[in-house]
Amino acid sequence: MLLLLPTSVSEAQRCLSEGAIPVGGATLQWALWQRDGFPEQAVSLREVPEANVLAAEELGAAVLLSRVDDRVPEVLRRAASRVGTGAVRRAATVGGNIVGSTLRCLLPAALVLDARATVLDAEGPYETDLSELTAKRPVLLSLRWRTPLASSHRKLPDEPGGAPPLVVAVAVTAGRDGTDGHVLRIAVRDGYDVLCESVEYDTGNGPVLDALARTPIGALPAGAWDVVREEVTAVLARAA
Repeated sequence: MLLLLPTSVSEAQRCLSEGAIPVGGATLQWALWQRDGFPEQAVSLREVPEANVLAAEELGAAVLLSRVDDRVPEVLRRAASRVGTGAVRRAATVGGNIVGSTLRCLLPAALVLDARATVLDAEGPYETDLSELTAKRPVLLSLRWRTPLASSHRKLPDEPGGAPPLVVAVAVTAGRDGTDGHVLRIAVRDGYDVLCESVEYDTGNGPVLDALARTPIGALPAGAWDVVREEVTAVLARAA
């Protein structure tokens, strides 16, 4: 297998147009390739500057999970710090986790930040939302968002041999057009499914929790709802 290391978006685009298979940290793909056979060409974005940005409101797809620090919001930093083992985080990338993983541990955090994705295909880069990113799985270049008032992330302990652990991500963010106040966004990974809802921001816990209870979030099992209530309460207190 020939691993291509383009140093610009245009070079990466050319690699994709020539049939190279995108690869992140290969923490998941390596075992599949060993079983099914290696592609002739793979392409990594680790030398592309746009895929390596790490800033307050942008995160590149080639950034290793171990490098995600307090320059990004708490919800995203904590999500990255709780993926696998230290060895996995030193190899796995943001893009590989969100696009290539079935667990997509960073997805709830990106959803509550209302992040937008810059992606790349053989025709060139373009911006899209997270629903298209996860459905069509193009090559991710970077994520962008607006800084939230407050955010949190909680992942319950793994149960050996059990289902993926519950994940609850919460953030209070600006409205989508930046002029219509703030909203509380919550994303819950229950098994392999991710639920995401938003409600009008209110400094009081009661109205927000009542509004969430009327969404699919409210239909979660009692134990999951207890975690939701605790995380929402904590984020509202910090946002206020």
